[in-house]
Amino acid sequence: MTTTASSVASSAPAVGPVSGVLSHRWVRFAVRRLGRLLVSLAVLLTASFLMIHLIPGDPVRGALGPTAPAALVEARRESLGLNDPLWLQYWHYLQGVFTGDFGTSLTSQLPVSDIISQRLPATLTLAIIAFAVAVVVAVPLGVLMGVVTRRGRGRRSELAFTTTSVVLGTIPDFLIGVGLVYVFGVNLGWLPVAGNATPDAYVLPVIALAVGPAVILARIIRVEMVAVLEADFVRTARAKRLPSRTIYLGHALPNALTAALTICGLLLGSLVAGTVLVENVFAWPGLGRTIAQSILSKDYPVVQAIVLVYGIGVLLANTVVDIVLALLDPRSMIAED
Repeated sequence: MTTTASSVASSAPAVGPVSGVLSHRWVRFAVRRLGRLLVSLAVLLTASFLMIHLIPGDPVRGALGPTAPAALVEARRESLGLNDPLWLQYWHYLQGVFTGDFGTSLTSQLPVSDIISQRLPATLTLAIIAFAVAVVVAVPLGVLMGVVTRRGRGRRSELAFTTTSVVLGTIPDFLIGVGLVYVFGVNLGWLPVAGNATPDAYVLPVIALAVGPAVILARIIRVEMVAVLEADFVRTARAKRLPSRTIYLGHALPNALTAALTICGLLLGSLVAGTVLVENVFAWPGLGRTIAQSILSKDYPVVQAIVLVYGIGVLLANTVVDIVLALLDPRSMIAED
């Protein structure tokens, strides 16, 4: 028996320190998420680099206009490195990205990094406030409608909520912004409709951005809340005669929010993209308005850099949502193993 046990032990594969660390589920989760993030960043970097090369015609000629002298066009191409081999351009582009050097604007001749640093705070502030407002509105609304409409109750309330949320969720945010400008800015004159100089200037663009994500998230929370309220653990809590507030907020809500958090990443991504049009409606001095102006003026280095910033923002937001979801529901990590 001793000989057999020792032979089995000697034949078993040795577990090294690396494999021992990787056996922990949190480490495996971090490795998976980091791998996905790096692959997505590589795809984003490559796509943003190729964007300027896939545009038909000469981007420098398009930016300078058809009347620009050929010598000026050639000098600008040389300064941008567009005459170098493609692989060398890609290498220089990666070096610039990782050192914060995005090149020079074709129209203003300012460093693109300076333009982004000036306009990014306004866009971030608008997007974060709008997302916070959407969550603050959606969570209590979704919970309330889930409680009211569970077990087939409140048919009229459910129909009104579903119809209203579908209609509001399908209207583009910039159209909502135009309607808000017409009603509250032009007709009533209650709120400013351009710029961000005063706190009340945030009201209309935040509402325009938050309405769509709020109603979509509220619908998801309502559906999850209805399902959770019929679960066995909620029935057990009722059997123990726990207060309704404890049942709904302490037991049902955390379980209903796990599915909603998965959607939050997508909603945040769409909200960030929505700032492009909403900022133009409200003349907001952010990246969205800058990229629209740069596209019209064919200032491709600025467009290239802003697309990259938007893409990185969406990827980081999705990664944060994945981490929060894993903290709230560790079973989601085990399901991937």
